[in-house]
Amino acid sequence: MITVLILLAALGVLGWGFYRALPFGKLGVLAWLQSVVLMAPWLAFFGLFAAGIYLNLAGMLLLFLISIGLYIFLGNRLRAAGADPAMLRRASTLSSMAQPSKESEDPDAFRTDAETPSSQTAESVKSVAETETISIPPDDLKLIQGVFGVDTFFATETIPYGNGAIFKGNLRGDVEASHTKLSSNLAERVGERYRLFLMSGPDEKPVVIVLPSSNDSKPTTAIQWLLAIVLLLATIATSMETAGLMLGFDFFINMSRVRETLPITGGIVSILAAHELGHRFLARRHQVRLSPPFFIPAWQIGSFGAVTRIESVLPNRNVLFDIAFAGPAIGGLVSLAILVIGLVLSRPDSLFQVPSEFFQGSILVGALSKVILGEGLQEPLVSVNPLTLVGWLGLVLTAINLMPAGQLDGGRIVQAIYGRKIAGRTTIITLLVLGVVSLVNPLALYWAIVILFLQRDLERPALNELSEPDDARAALGLLALFLMAATLLPLTPNLAGRLGIGG
Repeated sequence: MITVLILLAALGVLGWGFYRALPFGKLGVLAWLQSVVLMAPWLAFFGLFAAGIYLNLAGMLLLFLISIGLYIFLGNRLRAAGADPAMLRRASTLSSMAQPSKESEDPDAFRTDAETPSSQTAESVKSVAETETISIPPDDLKLIQGVFGVDTFFATETIPYGNGAIFKGNLRGDVEASHTKLSSNLAERVGERYRLFLMSGPDEKPVVIVLPSSNDSKPTTAIQWLLAIVLLLATIATSMETAGLMLGFDFFINMSRVRETLPITGGIVSILAAHELGHRFLARRHQVRLSPPFFIPAWQIGSFGAVTRIESVLPNRNVLFDIAFAGPAIGGLVSLAILVIGLVLSRPDSLFQVPSEFFQGSILVGALSKVILGEGLQEPLVSVNPLTLVGWLGLVLTAINLMPAGQLDGGRIVQAIYGRKIAGRTTIITLLVLGVVSLVNPLALYWAIVILFLQRDLERPALNELSEPDDARAALGLLALFLMAATLLPLTPNLAGRLGIGG
């Protein structure tokens, strides 16, 4: 039943997307087809599952390769079509017809969680009403207004915004080239005192926001560093408790058996470390400063991962994607390797014996276990190497952090690919889904509370919010989100029976 609902939901999304794409002609249909080819392997996988047909790993890899190839091909066609001036004019006209006729004049509509937002304008700037005041000093405002021009962004109106200003107008030329030139001009005139953000306004038209650099995220304080260290130690302790529970005892009652918990604890901590190192490697490559990881201890699974703040202003959405994706990519690959090694090393005399129904808890793990263990999954009890459970646990931790909500890795990935509006909606949907799932699984309630109180806000906007990530990043992001679903969604008893998983 769950699989059928997933298929219906996916087909509904595709149908809605096609309806929205039709008015934009060839450009819209090509963009819609890109979504179709990315979802096709998973629709085929779940559809055949529902019919009782199992695709092995080689078949799925072949489907993914074909899907990615078609995605890149369609992306090239889309860019070629986008270079056609006539087609661009038609799409622009249709887009403007779909927008409200009256522009929003409410500056609060631009407001973000950290006041880090839109852009400023050029030579011909309308005077602000006398009842409104701009916090930027007049001399600085005059210098900022000189940044704009007819070849970059032609400003027509200035609106006060916090301790900065929003400049509404018309974007001229290529987005990246215009933003680079505007930022360079601003730095030449006012140095590092102000930041220039190129964003989409409430009416979907480009705006520039200029804010003082004092609004930037502040470096981690000594007290915060101390908190991070305390949480790390607590996470090691809860990982030992998780290891003890796997071995059949309570670590906090039997601390003398600490040596028995070290291998499993080491596996859990290694996966967490790989995840965080992935973030930091890409952050360092992009010269972005991150806060220390604030790990979230959990009695049941050792840790829920970590909260990591981005302390630098990001230049664009590509950088946000790279940093967000790197953590779960490295952590997920390490977890997957540990799981596969554990399954390969599993013997009839292995340390752990788990009910065969245990492998019905995850579509991804169940499928991999079927490929490696084969008919052994039909026995009432299955002997597995401890690495199997550690790898599975690591995949769950990775999948939890890939949920498309707030400042989780999945939320940042969605924000990077689809923008802030879609990311805000997926956050609400994720919290609602977790609320429903918590009725049968208390872990979902705990994680919903963590998101709600610690990570529900979206990531601060990048300096250039208009340029979207390339096709390869979009494909990788969607692949990560689909793998998240395949890890967390269970097999139904009926489908597991058809695949020979469980007695």
